[in-house]
Amino acid sequence: MAVTVIVVDDDARFRDLARRMLSSWGFTAESEAATVAGALRQVTQSRPDVALVDIGLPDGDGLHLSRELTGDPWRMRVILVSADSDASSAADAAEVGALAFIPKSELSSALLHAVIGDGGADDR
Repeated sequence: MAVTVIVVDDDARFRDLARRMLSSWGFTAESEAATVAGALRQVTQSRPDVALVDIGLPDGDGLHLSRELTGDPWRMRVILVSADSDASSAADAAEVGALAFIPKSELSSALLHAVIGDGGADDR
């Protein structure tokens, strides 16, 4: 069964690029959202395995969303992304339960593919 991914970012071009890239790797990136509220609605409906979440969103931040998505009832795997590659972002990501922080400039890296593809490692 293919790993399903939701892409959460307020930039429609980024969402499209990420979805195309994830699909080319064999993941199912069928849902997307531009806001925290939209992401929570989509997650409730589609129950994806992984969320690729921008840290800066118009109605909240990806850190708070990550904390929600990695807790009950969803227990999803979350990967945070941002155009800002602040050194503290990786520590912040770990603190809120995300598996990783990846700067958007490194989105097409093998790291993203490996983190998403390692689906069964934590039995979520």
